[in-house]
Amino acid sequence: IPELALAKPEWFGICVVTKDGQIFEVGDCDKLFTIQSISKAFVFGLALEDHGREYVNSKVSVEPTGEAFNAIILDEVTNRPYNPMVNAGAIATADLIKGKNGTERLKRLLEMFKRYTGRDHDINMPVFLSEKETGYRNRAMAYLMLNFGMVSDKIDETLDLYFQQCSILVNAKDLAMLSATLANGGVNPVTQERAIAEEYVQDVVSVMLTCGMYDASGEWCYRVGIPAKSGVGGGITAVVPGKLGIGTFSPPLDAKGNSVRGIKVCEDISKDFGLHLFNVAQSKRDLQQWIDGGAGVDDW
Repeated sequence: IPELALAKPEWFGICVVTKDGQIFEVGDCDKLFTIQSISKAFVFGLALEDHGREYVNSKVSVEPTGEAFNAIILDEVTNRPYNPMVNAGAIATADLIKGKNGTERLKRLLEMFKRYTGRDHDINMPVFLSEKETGYRNRAMAYLMLNFGMVSDKIDETLDLYFQQCSILVNAKDLAMLSATLANGGVNPVTQERAIAEEYVQDVVSVMLTCGMYDASGEWCYRVGIPAKSGVGGGITAVVPGKLGIGTFSPPLDAKGNSVRGIKVCEDISKDFGLHLFNVAQSKRDLQQWIDGGAGVDDW
């Protein structure tokens, strides 16, 4: 996505939002950037609300894949994309969003994100147009899935919706609010507005844990152990169920498309506060004391 090359590598923000609405932030937490693949987790949740678990699963599987996020590959047995966190699966998920036309479908997506973050969101038009003009692989995926009946014939409308959802502008605080809402059972901890039906929170968070960090998801689960979703815009959103949400922003990416500093931040927070889902040891540090002690982006 050529437009993303304009990001400055020194941008860096970290935000934590607890389930009771406390907000802690350091660095460039108000700097706007495009949400990119992080949107996939939340659009998956809306598709579940629109159609239910079984129908969505008939179009998109939930199996991790060792392939790159933009691989043109489907399950050889079922012809479904492997999961909603890779591009093929996200296109199939976007195709499921209800609405009489593209405008209404996009409006529903933007309203959904507002429920999660508590504010209105704009779309970065240069990024959207950049993605649309260079999205040949995504078009190939869409037509391949059309051949197997995994998506409708509204290919151009669905692809535009997908490119637009990836171009929504957010900041690190928004990412923390997204995850804090999931951590709070689908209710925004500040506005108290429900963003997603409680019965589908588990679905979204589960797939984030197993598939959310592209083809580094296994390593992430092993070292960090927190459900998360990354995006090539430099963001990571991470959910600690029943406790808090973490949002990080730093544009430099590793070879698999994940923010280098963001990974380090989440790994350290998970280790220092015993947040790994399978941790049985007592945390050695208190989050409030860590923040009060002056923790900042320079720590990473």
